[in-house]
Amino acid sequence: MRVVVVGGGVAGVSTVAALRAGGFDGDLTLVDAGEFPYDRPPLSKEYLAGSRELKQLALQPPHWYDEQGVRLINESTVAALRPADGVVELASGLLLRADRVVLATGGGAARPPIPGVGGDHVHVLRTAQDADRLRAVLTPGARILVVGAGLIGAEVASTAVDLGGDVVLADPVAAPLAAALGTDLAAWLHGLHATRGIATVRAGVEAFEERPDGIVARFSGPAAAAADPSRVFDADALGIGRPHGGAAAAAAELSLTFDAVVLGVGMTPQTALAESAGLDVDRGVLVDAGQVTSNPAVLAVGDGARTRQGPRAEHWEAAQHDGARAAATILGTGAPAPTAPWFWTDRHGRHVEVAGHMETADEVVVRGSFDDPSFSVFGLRDGLVVAAAAVDDSTAVRAARRMIDRRIPADPARLSDPSANLRTLLRG
Repeated sequence: MRVVVVGGGVAGVSTVAALRAGGFDGDLTLVDAGEFPYDRPPLSKEYLAGSRELKQLALQPPHWYDEQGVRLINESTVAALRPADGVVELASGLLLRADRVVLATGGGAARPPIPGVGGDHVHVLRTAQDADRLRAVLTPGARILVVGAGLIGAEVASTAVDLGGDVVLADPVAAPLAAALGTDLAAWLHGLHATRGIATVRAGVEAFEERPDGIVARFSGPAAAAADPSRVFDADALGIGRPHGGAAAAAAELSLTFDAVVLGVGMTPQTALAESAGLDVDRGVLVDAGQVTSNPAVLAVGDGARTRQGPRAEHWEAAQHDGARAAATILGTGAPAPTAPWFWTDRHGRHVEVAGHMETADEVVVRGSFDDPSFSVFGLRDGLVVAAAAVDDSTAVRAARRMIDRRIPADPARLSDPSANLRTLLRG
């Protein structure tokens, strides 16, 4: 059997690794657009800050592909997929024969339909090339606007201020990530920005305008204000421009000038190849529980795939699990047992991990205090742990995942007691 995997992100590399680990001995090809497959989470942190080189982000060392019998075709893209003929055509004209194809095409950084969003001063962060371009403008004193305070936006804001930038972070939501973290923890985490000198503007952006001295962003909405409004409306204190019309008018409209804008407003699944091949697509390439698309010869994994029953799972470990399931489908073996979803984020020197679905909880239990060096929050429903979010407390999240997966009842009083051993709680 011949398998071609299109895309060298964590989903694609996990697929080929799981195939070989599962005993697949057929021809295996991985097509990647980059110089080599690399990890993307560090792009907004260590790589953007310049503390790690791209070669240090390689998902596998160069010799691994040869050792595993994986043909890596790098710096290449796929022009056409013809499942009926068993052909994958590269942009170079090279034709690859395939009995099964796995699409791991991922997604691109979203660019909302805002006037001026395509200007030279507007950046996104999805690839190493994006990070290189952005790093060039993150100089001490640079006026930086980050639009979107989710994972990528908050991490970029943290890195930018570490590099000496004068940063404004804009998001219309009062507590970004509240669904995943719970309202209180989300508000606490968002509040860390102010402690680092980042001004947070609770507003959307209506338009960008390129000017010789930078780019002007026009905010609007009923809450065009900040966690500390004086930091937005006092242009001298903020040092990034002057609002039009003064503080009273700024609640409805506020314009500020920046050296660069970074968009952190999500991703758009790359589905063009799937669509041209006639696959079912709806906000992602539609797949079943085994990652199989509407054509049984084609599977899809990672950020660009979506099960017919739910939303896309746009996190690192979810992509890794997709690859394992796709490999199991191709091998005809049992898929790995599902586990509670998990992701992490790093900002302002704090490490945050989240497991489960906090939005399904009907009771929230805090273990420790938000003033402690480390603490955690557990979400319960009907006496069972359904989620956990922890700050600098990986042990709590590991325990919570076991409780969620095994459906172990939890006593809220013991769960909230920092002196109680979490291992004993795993016994129920």
